[in-house]
Amino acid sequence: MLKFFAITAVLATLVSSPAAAETGPIRDMAAGLKRLVAAGAPGDDAAPLQIVVWNLKKALGTVRVAICTPATFLKTDCPWEGVAQATPQGAVVTIAGLPPGVYAAQVFQDENDNHQVDRNVLGVPKEGVGFSNDAPILLKAPSFAAASFEYAGEGMTLRVKLRHFTP
Repeated sequence: MLKFFAITAVLATLVSSPAAAETGPIRDMAAGLKRLVAAGAPGDDAAPLQIVVWNLKKALGTVRVAICTPATFLKTDCPWEGVAQATPQGAVVTIAGLPPGVYAAQVFQDENDNHQVDRNVLGVPKEGVGFSNDAPILLKAPSFAAASFEYAGEGMTLRVKLRHFTP
Protein backbone atom coordinates (compact mmCIF):
# COMPACT_ATOMS: atom_id res chain seq x y z
CA MET A 1 0.00 0.00 0.00
CA LEU A 2 2.88 2.35 0.80
CA LYS A 3 4.33 1.80 -2.69
CA PHE A 4 0.94 2.71 -4.19
CA PHE A 5 0.91 6.07 -2.42
CA ALA A 6 4.59 6.73 -3.18
CA ILE A 7 4.04 6.17 -6.91
CA THR A 8 0.98 8.41 -6.80
CA ALA A 9 2.98 11.19 -5.12
CA VAL A 10 5.79 10.97 -7.68
CA LEU A 11 3.36 11.07 -10.60
CA ALA A 12 1.41 13.93 -9.06
CA THR A 13 4.67 15.89 -8.79
CA LEU A 14 5.54 15.12 -12.40
CA VAL A 15 2.11 16.15 -13.64
CA SER A 16 2.19 19.42 -11.72
CA SER A 17 5.06 20.69 -13.89
CA PRO A 18 3.92 22.61 -17.01
CA ALA A 19 6.01 20.45 -19.36
CA ALA A 20 4.61 17.19 -17.99
CA ALA A 21 1.04 18.46 -18.23
CA GLU A 22 1.46 18.36 -22.01
CA THR A 23 2.78 14.79 -21.98
CA GLY A 24 -0.14 12.44 -22.64
CA PRO A 25 1.05 9.13 -21.11
CA ILE A 26 2.16 10.65 -17.80
CA ARG A 27 -0.99 12.78 -17.58
CA ASP A 28 -3.21 9.74 -18.33
CA MET A 29 -1.38 7.53 -15.83
CA ALA A 30 -1.68 10.15 -13.10
CA ALA A 31 -5.38 10.64 -13.80
CA GLY A 32 -5.94 6.87 -13.50
CA LEU A 33 -4.03 6.74 -10.21
CA LYS A 34 -6.02 9.67 -8.85
CA ARG A 35 -9.24 7.78 -9.63
CA LEU A 36 -7.88 4.72 -7.80
CA VAL A 37 -6.95 6.77 -4.75
CA ALA A 38 -10.40 8.38 -4.70
CA ALA A 39 -12.09 4.97 -4.92
CA GLY A 40 -9.69 3.29 -2.51
CA ALA A 41 -7.12 0.72 -3.50
CA PRO A 42 -8.52 -2.73 -4.29
CA GLY A 43 -8.93 -4.82 -1.17
CA ASP A 44 -8.41 -1.90 1.24
CA ASP A 45 -11.19 -2.98 3.58
CA ALA A 46 -11.80 -6.56 2.50
CA ALA A 47 -9.78 -9.54 3.69
CA PRO A 48 -9.29 -12.12 0.92
CA LEU A 49 -11.58 -15.03 0.18
CA GLN A 50 -9.72 -18.36 0.21
CA ILE A 51 -11.09 -21.33 -1.74
CA VAL A 52 -9.62 -24.69 -0.76
CA VAL A 53 -10.20 -27.12 -3.62
CA TRP A 54 -9.84 -30.85 -3.02
CA ASN A 55 -10.53 -34.22 -4.66
CA LEU A 56 -8.33 -33.54 -7.67
CA LYS A 57 -7.88 -36.65 -9.79
CA LYS A 58 -4.25 -35.81 -10.63
CA ALA A 59 -1.75 -33.01 -10.10
CA LEU A 60 -2.00 -31.63 -13.59
CA GLY A 61 -2.63 -28.12 -14.88
CA THR A 62 -4.32 -25.47 -12.77
CA VAL A 63 -7.43 -24.98 -10.67
CA ARG A 64 -9.60 -22.08 -11.78
CA VAL A 65 -12.16 -20.36 -9.57
CA ALA A 66 -14.76 -17.83 -10.68
CA ILE A 67 -16.75 -15.83 -8.11
CA CYS A 68 -20.10 -15.00 -9.65
CA THR A 69 -23.10 -12.79 -9.07
CA PRO A 70 -26.60 -14.09 -9.82
CA ALA A 71 -26.41 -12.48 -13.28
CA THR A 72 -23.07 -14.10 -14.19
CA PHE A 73 -23.44 -17.53 -12.55
CA LEU A 74 -22.80 -20.44 -14.95
CA LYS A 75 -21.37 -18.02 -17.52
CA THR A 76 -17.80 -17.16 -18.48
CA ASP A 77 -17.85 -13.50 -17.42
CA CYS A 78 -17.86 -13.68 -13.62
CA PRO A 79 -16.31 -10.50 -12.19
CA TRP A 80 -13.67 -12.15 -9.95
CA GLU A 81 -11.36 -14.99 -10.88
CA GLY A 82 -8.36 -16.73 -9.43
CA VAL A 83 -6.05 -19.56 -10.37
CA ALA A 84 -3.58 -21.85 -8.58
CA GLN A 85 -1.34 -24.73 -9.58
CA ALA A 86 -2.92 -28.18 -9.12
CA THR A 87 -1.04 -30.34 -6.59
CA PRO A 88 -1.63 -33.85 -5.22
CA GLN A 89 -3.09 -32.25 -2.07
CA GLY A 90 -5.40 -29.94 -4.04
CA ALA A 91 -5.13 -26.18 -4.44
CA VAL A 92 -5.82 -22.96 -2.57
CA VAL A 93 -7.06 -20.04 -4.66
CA THR A 94 -7.13 -16.53 -3.18
CA ILE A 95 -9.55 -13.86 -4.36
CA ALA A 96 -8.61 -10.35 -3.18
CA GLY A 97 -10.65 -7.17 -3.44
CA LEU A 98 -14.04 -8.88 -3.22
CA PRO A 99 -16.65 -6.50 -1.78
CA PRO A 100 -19.26 -7.79 0.67
CA GLY A 101 -22.19 -9.48 -1.05
CA VAL A 102 -23.85 -12.75 -2.03
CA TYR A 103 -21.88 -14.85 -4.53
CA ALA A 104 -21.43 -18.36 -5.84
CA ALA A 105 -18.12 -20.01 -6.73
CA GLN A 106 -17.71 -22.18 -9.80
CA VAL A 107 -14.51 -24.20 -9.89
CA PHE A 108 -12.77 -26.54 -12.30
CA GLN A 109 -9.43 -28.22 -12.79
CA ASP A 110 -8.03 -27.01 -16.09
CA GLU A 111 -5.78 -30.00 -16.80
CA ASN A 112 -4.60 -28.71 -20.17
CA ASP A 113 -4.68 -24.96 -19.28
CA ASN A 114 -7.00 -24.02 -22.14
CA HIS A 115 -9.14 -21.83 -19.79
CA GLN A 116 -12.34 -23.81 -20.35
CA VAL A 117 -14.06 -26.96 -19.10
CA ASP A 118 -13.43 -29.71 -21.63
CA ARG A 119 -16.49 -31.84 -22.38
CA ASN A 120 -17.18 -35.12 -24.16
CA VAL A 121 -19.57 -35.45 -27.12
CA LEU A 122 -22.54 -35.62 -24.73
CA GLY A 123 -21.53 -32.38 -23.00
CA VAL A 124 -20.36 -34.12 -19.82
CA PRO A 125 -17.31 -32.45 -18.23
CA LYS A 126 -14.07 -34.37 -18.77
CA GLU A 127 -12.31 -32.30 -16.07
CA GLY A 128 -13.24 -32.04 -12.40
CA VAL A 129 -15.86 -29.38 -11.59
CA GLY A 130 -17.39 -28.10 -8.36
CA PHE A 131 -19.41 -25.32 -6.76
CA SER A 132 -19.51 -23.52 -3.44
CA ASN A 133 -21.58 -25.24 -0.73
CA ASP A 134 -20.71 -28.46 -2.57
CA ALA A 135 -23.95 -27.78 -4.43
CA PRO A 136 -25.11 -31.02 -6.02
CA ILE A 137 -24.62 -31.63 -9.72
CA LEU A 138 -27.36 -33.98 -10.81
CA LEU A 139 -28.58 -33.91 -14.40
CA LYS A 140 -27.65 -30.24 -14.66
CA ALA A 141 -25.62 -27.59 -12.90
CA PRO A 142 -26.92 -26.31 -9.56
CA SER A 143 -28.94 -23.15 -9.10
CA PHE A 144 -27.37 -19.95 -7.81
CA ALA A 145 -29.38 -20.36 -4.59
CA ALA A 146 -27.88 -23.82 -3.99
CA ALA A 147 -24.32 -22.59 -4.50
CA SER A 148 -24.59 -19.10 -3.00
CA PHE A 149 -22.77 -17.85 0.09
CA GLU A 150 -22.68 -14.52 1.86
CA TYR A 151 -19.30 -12.79 2.00
CA ALA A 152 -19.06 -10.10 4.70
CA GLY A 153 -15.69 -8.76 3.54
CA GLU A 154 -13.93 -10.00 6.67
CA GLY A 155 -12.09 -12.91 5.14
CA MET A 156 -13.52 -16.36 4.62
CA THR A 157 -12.49 -19.85 3.60
CA LEU A 158 -14.61 -22.09 1.39
CA ARG A 159 -13.97 -25.77 0.75
CA VAL A 160 -14.98 -27.09 -2.67
CA LYS A 161 -14.91 -30.75 -3.66
CA LEU A 162 -14.36 -31.42 -7.34
CA ARG A 163 -16.70 -33.93 -8.94
CA HIS A 164 -15.56 -36.22 -11.78
CA PHE A 165 -17.96 -37.65 -14.35
CA THR A 166 -15.59 -39.46 -16.71
CA PRO A 167 -12.83 -41.98 -15.98
